[in-house]
Amino acid sequence: MSEFLTTLKKRRSIYALGDNLTQTTEEISELVKEIVRESPTAFNSQTQRVVILTGESYKKLWQMTADLLQPLTPPDAFEGTKQKLASFAAGKGTILFFEDTDIVKNLQDQFPLYADNFPVWSEQASGLTQANVWTALAEQNIGANLQHYNPVIDEAVAKEWNIPSQWKLRAQLNFGSIEAPAGEKEYMENEARFLEFN
Repeated sequence: MSEFLTTLKKRRSIYALGDNLTQTTEEISELVKEIVRESPTAFNSQTQRVVILTGESYKKLWQMTADLLQPLTPPDAFEGTKQKLASFAAGKGTILFFEDTDIVKNLQDQFPLYADNFPVWSEQASGLTQANVWTALAEQNIGANLQHYNPVIDEAVAKEWNIPSQWKLRAQLNFGSIEAPAGEKEYMENEARFLEFN
């Protein structure tokens, strides 16, 4: 089996996170920056923007999320939501993924023939970047899970960390030490997913 496939199979949703990593936050930050730089974008537009939260900023994100979700969640369901958010806050940090909408709009103006495609390509670039970072963390035996609490948290995040208005929040990747492995993964039958022609 190829090394790439082996690493890809390690990339799982790890929900039992801790802060017992051997890597420093600086090492993780450098890894993330390199992976983002090397992740592809349409027209080499480099629309991805990333904010890395650790320490108190990281804890604040998940307390803020709990505070925003509580009035939106039925009281009998909030305890489960609160526990889930606490599990995210138990790790080492969160990587916030954004897309720079100004670049997308400029490309739409420059290339009107492809205008409808640039927002789609931006989303594809964001997804590729998230998967690349997640896989790179897995290669280093760092657990992670990907969340999407946008748009509920968008305004509060932008205000708290002075995020430029043209940055659109797309996902939150929580990371930390693997305190318990992921469960078994089920796969669809190949016949339902693939077609081959010669």
